[in-house]
Amino acid sequence: MKRVTTIALTALAPVSWGSTYAVASELLPPDRPLFTGVMRALPAGLLLTALSRTLPKGRWWWKAAVLGGLNIGAFFPLLFLSAYRLPGGVAAVLGSAGPLFVVGLAALLLGERARLRTVLAAVVAAFGVSMVVLTAQAELDLVGVAAGIVSSASMGAGTVMTKRWGRPEGVGPLAMTGWQLTAGGLIIIPIAVLVEGAPPALDGRALLGYGYMMLINTGIAYWLWFRGIGQLSATSVTLLGPLSPLTAAVIGWAALGQSLSPVQVLGMVIAFGATVAGQLAAGTVRPKSEPFSSAEETDRNVSMDLTGDSMRR
Repeated sequence: MKRVTTIALTALAPVSWGSTYAVASELLPPDRPLFTGVMRALPAGLLLTALSRTLPKGRWWWKAAVLGGLNIGAFFPLLFLSAYRLPGGVAAVLGSAGPLFVVGLAALLLGERARLRTVLAAVVAAFGVSMVVLTAQAELDLVGVAAGIVSSASMGAGTVMTKRWGRPEGVGPLAMTGWQLTAGGLIIIPIAVLVEGAPPALDGRALLGYGYMMLINTGIAYWLWFRGIGQLSATSVTLLGPLSPLTAAVIGWAALGQSLSPVQVLGMVIAFGATVAGQLAAGTVRPKSEPFSSAEETDRNVSMDLTGDSMRR
C-alpha cells in the first residue's frame, strides 16, 4: 500500500506537466518559451531552497549543478526547440520515449534488471501516445527530432543520476528540488537573453499563469517527482511520464474544446494501460546490489522528510 501511495503521489507530477500547454496558450505571452522556463524554475527553486533553509555543501554544489542542468537547464531549452521545430504530436512522442533511455541507463548505472515486459510497457505506452497526438500531416525536421531525442535523454540521465547520487545525509527532497530548480533556472537565463531578448511586459493573466507554473506545475510537481525517485526505482518513476501527454489531451478536450477521435481514445486507453502494467513490472525488478543506501537509511531519510523542514512548505 505504501508503494501504491508513493506511485500515486509521484504520478501527480506528469499529470501537472500535462497542463503546461493549456496554461501557456491561454495565459502566457506567446513565443517566449525560454523566459517561461526561467519563470518556472528559478523562483520555485529559490522558494523551495528558502523553505528548506539548507544549502549544498562540498561536492554537492557541483552535483546539484549537474542534476539541475540535466533535469532543467538542458531539458527545458531542448524541449522547447523540439516543440518549435516539430508538430506537437511528434515532439510528444519523442518525449514519451524517455523511459527507454532510463531503462538502459538504470541497468548500466544502478544495476536495475529491466525485464522484457518493462521494455514492452515503455514501447506500448509510447505507441499509445502516438495514437493520441500524431496526425497524418505530421512532418519531421532533423534538428527538431535531434533536440527531442536529446531532451529525453537529458531528463532520463538526470532521473538516473538523481537516483544514483541520492541525497546528502540529513537533506530531504524539498532542498534537493530547490537546488536543482535554482541551478537549472540560472543555466537558462543567458540562453533566454541571447535568443529572446529582454523580458516581456506582464499583465494580470500572465502573472496568474506564471504563478501557477512556478508553484504547482514546477515547485510542487518536481518535489513530488524527486521524492518519488528517492523511494521508487528509476524505471518505475519514468514509466509515469506518458501521463503528461495524456493529461494534455484530456485538458484540450475538456477545457479548450478540442475533439477526440475514437482512435485517440483507444490510444489513451492503451497508453494508460501500459503505464499501469509498467508499474507492476517495475515493481518486481530487484537491483543487482545496494551500493547507495541501506533500507534503514532510506527509512530514516523518509522520516526526516515527513517531520523536518519539508513540512514547512
